[in-house]
Amino acid sequence: MNELVLRDLSKTYRGGIHALRDVDLTLHSGVLGLLGPNGAGKSTLMRILATITKPTAGEVRWNGADVVAEPTTLRTALGYLPQDFGIYPNLTAIEFLEYLAAVKRIPARAARSRIAELLELVNLVEAAHRPLGGFSGGMRQRVGIAQALLSDPQLLIVDEPTGGLDPEERLRFRNLLSDLGGDRVVILSTHIVSDVEATATSIALIDQGRLIVHASPEELLQTTTGKVWEWIVPSSELEAVKAATRVTGTVRRAEGVHVRAVAATPPSAAATAVPPNLEDAYLFHLGQARREAA
Repeated sequence: MNELVLRDLSKTYRGGIHALRDVDLTLHSGVLGLLGPNGAGKSTLMRILATITKPTAGEVRWNGADVVAEPTTLRTALGYLPQDFGIYPNLTAIEFLEYLAAVKRIPARAARSRIAELLELVNLVEAAHRPLGGFSGGMRQRVGIAQALLSDPQLLIVDEPTGGLDPEERLRFRNLLSDLGGDRVVILSTHIVSDVEATATSIALIDQGRLIVHASPEELLQTTTGKVWEWIVPSSELEAVKAATRVTGTVRRAEGVHVRAVAATPPSAAATAVPPNLEDAYLFHLGQARREAA
């Protein structure tokens, strides 16, 4: 069984900017959904795990090997789709994937077979001989997904992968991630809760460079049970309610505004407890961590 271990992982940039602070994680096979707002430190963590950036302190171990000291121990097992994925616009999809397969030292015959499988997987067979410069953003993202899977990696890291994908493509990609997580470590970094809800076997919430919680989706929902509320308020009172509590949703109806909020105690005498979803859990734990930090 593969194992990825992070201990006291920190990254500080010039000017004393703390991108990561003392992150501890132990991961085995399955899909980790890494959730957090923009600027939380997710991409910095991804770049460290992809051996692009070195941490300021702490350690990363892949199956016991020290990745910071010997990054090649992980690179041979790694597939990576960064948030900003670059292409060669004059190359076709097949040429681009063949080039990357050569860089990864995949034998030519095996590469051709693997590329054919991946183009089918990401629904690009009909566009395989077209130059990448003419691809839409969603099509380029699908090429990025294919290149990350070229070497059949045991650790797959994808950073905001569903941007630019239409609903059908997003569903296809979610199903793919779920399948891949059966026998390898998959890390999905995103701020889209629905992507994580559909694929993750465990979830890590990160904010301001700190790991807030690491748990299964079921555990997160359990910890938020009894902390999600709904009630109706007049439109004229909505802004005051938003200022006083963490509102997660509103729906306007003839009788008033139906408000959904997360709070440790009932935010109104009229509020009724309702079952939480993962977005509720995410916002509850995020708010709690920020209150504790303050």
